[in-house]
Amino acid sequence: MKIYVASAWPYVETVPHLGNLIGSVLSADVFARYARLKYGKDNVIFVSGSDEHGTPIEVEAIKRKINPRDLTNQAHEYDKKLFLDVWKISYDNYTRTESDTHKKFVREFLLSIQDYIKVQEEEMPYCEHDKIFLPDRFIKGTCPYCGYEDARGDQCDRCGRLLSPTLLINPRCAICGSKPVIKKTKHWFFDLSQFSDKLKEWLENNKDMPDNVKSVALSWIQEGLKPRSLTRDTSWGIPAPFEGSEGKTIYVWFEALLGYISATIEYFEKSGNPDKWKEFWFGDDVKSYYFIGKDNIPFHAVIFPAMLMASKKGYKLPSVISSTEYLMYEGQKFSKSRRIGIWIDEAPKLLDVDYWRYVLIRLRPEEKDTNFLWREAIRIINTELNDDIGNYINRVITMVNRYFNGYVPNFNEDKLDDVDKKFMELVKTTPIVVSQLFEKGKLKAGSDEIIKIAREGNAYLNQKAPWDKVKNDIKVAENTLYIALNSVRTLSILLYPIIPVSAEKIYNQLGLKGIENEKWDSAGEFTLDHNHKVEQASPIFKKIDQNFEKELNEKLEKIRKELDNIRPPLLR
Repeated sequence: MKIYVASAWPYVETVPHLGNLIGSVLSADVFARYARLKYGKDNVIFVSGSDEHGTPIEVEAIKRKINPRDLTNQAHEYDKKLFLDVWKISYDNYTRTESDTHKKFVREFLLSIQDYIKVQEEEMPYCEHDKIFLPDRFIKGTCPYCGYEDARGDQCDRCGRLLSPTLLINPRCAICGSKPVIKKTKHWFFDLSQFSDKLKEWLENNKDMPDNVKSVALSWIQEGLKPRSLTRDTSWGIPAPFEGSEGKTIYVWFEALLGYISATIEYFEKSGNPDKWKEFWFGDDVKSYYFIGKDNIPFHAVIFPAMLMASKKGYKLPSVISSTEYLMYEGQKFSKSRRIGIWIDEAPKLLDVDYWRYVLIRLRPEEKDTNFLWREAIRIINTELNDDIGNYINRVITMVNRYFNGYVPNFNEDKLDDVDKKFMELVKTTPIVVSQLFEKGKLKAGSDEIIKIAREGNAYLNQKAPWDKVKNDIKVAENTLYIALNSVRTLSILLYPIIPVSAEKIYNQLGLKGIENEKWDSAGEFTLDHNHKVEQASPIFKKIDQNFEKELNEKLEKIRKELDNIRPPLLR
């Protein structure tokens, strides 16, 4: 089995915030780490990259009177370092839409689906002052659906509806503010309508696709799919490859979606196996997982599969599209301009990255919009990470050192009672249950099951009281700590995809090395035996001080002042 994992490509115009992180990048990383343990490293590839084309970048570059690539070069490197070095996101390839491989592939792919592309004229706003057409974010105005006065030409930030420039009320040029006129222009359109029946059949027959994704995609199809413009009258982007399309570029959404394929091609080109990418895109033994926010469902569940169908080459259609709802921040939407929320270069200066990873997975908005509250984040760290997980691990390893000189106690099967058997069964079955949930993209639900081992483990120790049994019934004490110690190994493996650095510390305290080479399916086995010696216990986690929240705003303001001098110009 080959497993393809992708996170939605972060748009390079801004530093991602916590909502962006959990919506795609972190969620995909947790799954990719799990998949490598489950299916083997060589059978998994995890890719993404900076989405750096489109009108927002071009508008900003025009205002600054510089080349757009000068802006995106620095921003891409900044975000890449944050993902790979700071947040420990385990991408096999984190690339960019300005890569030569991507641009070449996009042009070739679009030329191959010309049977489904047609040319037609349309009327578009035109700024007579700046002498340019005004697609997407080159134009602003009032949303016709909710009345928001600062809606963009491609989407309304308030109600989330997709728009076109001609729908805006009281439109104005985003650069100079003048009122545009309407002029005719020629564009190339991808005819989605030809794929309505195929998409409907694919979605209805895909048993692995989450219901929320199916619902949104099928409603789009039911409303009636229409040809969608492939080209834009802009200069920043991939030049359109069609005959007569000089001066036009490919709409950023179409080409960014194709980045899922080009990033795979690029990875294997660089590794010296240029044809191996096909193993992850063709054949019945491939499963593909995409992690996105809910606003991206139509692009991933309708437009992208339609493009793959149009190629007639047999590309693997998405198996699971795991879509999150929105993460709010203390009851409000994240806002860069109003400085509401936490951004991913700020967060590590406030708390350890593994704490953030754990908290965000525990708050992952899988079923509904979720509110990030500091008091809840602190509770999760102090109660779940420290008291439930950390305390349990520390108790077990400390007692093994104290009572058995650090060696795994003997296992006496004839002395097992129902309490032992019940906890052993939990340890054996939890990896199976978590795996089933993860494979459906339910990472938070999977984490609910993982923490049960620590909670039940603490209760198990309290009930069995090995500190007393070592005095009068040594075999019972041996069984208790043998079972508990093996459950700590199970915990470390199951936690590794979520908190890799901390999980490795737990694993190492067990006297083990190379957790990344473990097998998920062996996680529930009792493999530590009497000849194995553990290390000394050392606290893995620590509680957050109760004054943390009171001092937060002051700390955050100081961090932001520092970062204002470090962030690349585009990200300030």
